[in-house]
Amino acid sequence: MSDRESGDEQHPAQRGQMVPQGEQELATKMLQIQSKRFYLDVKQNRRGRFIKVAEVGAAGRKSRLLLAMSTAAEFRDHLTSFSELYASLGPPNPDNLPEDGKLKSEVMVKDNRRYYLDLKENSRGRFLRVSQTIARGGPRSQIAIPAQGMIEFRDALTDLLEEFGTDDGEFKGELPEGQHMRVENKNFYFDIGQNSRGIYMRISEVKSNLRTAITIPEKSWSRFRDIFADYVDKMKELSEKSATGGK
Repeated sequence: MSDRESGDEQHPAQRGQMVPQGEQELATKMLQIQSKRFYLDVKQNRRGRFIKVAEVGAAGRKSRLLLAMSTAAEFRDHLTSFSELYASLGPPNPDNLPEDGKLKSEVMVKDNRRYYLDLKENSRGRFLRVSQTIARGGPRSQIAIPAQGMIEFRDALTDLLEEFGTDDGEFKGELPEGQHMRVENKNFYFDIGQNSRGIYMRISEVKSNLRTAITIPEKSWSRFRDIFADYVDKMKELSEKSATGGK
């Protein structure tokens, strides 16, 4: 039985969180490590599966990270090496702290996200700081896991990955071939592609040496189709009325 089925945890809506439209929660785990609570939620949307990690401090302050399933597996492996180093360390010595506070560091990269893992030590103890940055000036977010809880955190991640796998769930089949049509002196090209944000259609209009294009996400295709079909029907009705003199 998954933690979600056991009834031990709250649904995000019960925790005061909004669940984005089109997003499905598959499982959740809650960890209490010292004065902090950590929620590990496996979610799925049109782009694939991922794990949202939320840290809730004693004062109710929340911090969140998003991990693709493959990144979560890499993070789990790093947690093992960080835990082994932590176990080999002696008691903290306030008089001999590292100059920058760092005992070990690693970096993970996934698409436009970069994650910095730093095992640190200060006057309050040892902890693993995980920072997430997004390319092109996106917001920076971070959580801090007490060092004593790294193994428990790793084991919780392992349970979720064993149940849901390490595949991000992105579309890996053959995409449809592009199509072309010519209308008078214009050429229109319809090309299907995929990037880190999902599948899309690019419609290009080429006239002489001028080229313009729009990109339509796959989730909007049905709506675009319905709008086009609506206009086709309306123009057909107008044409028929015009042909019969408006009768």
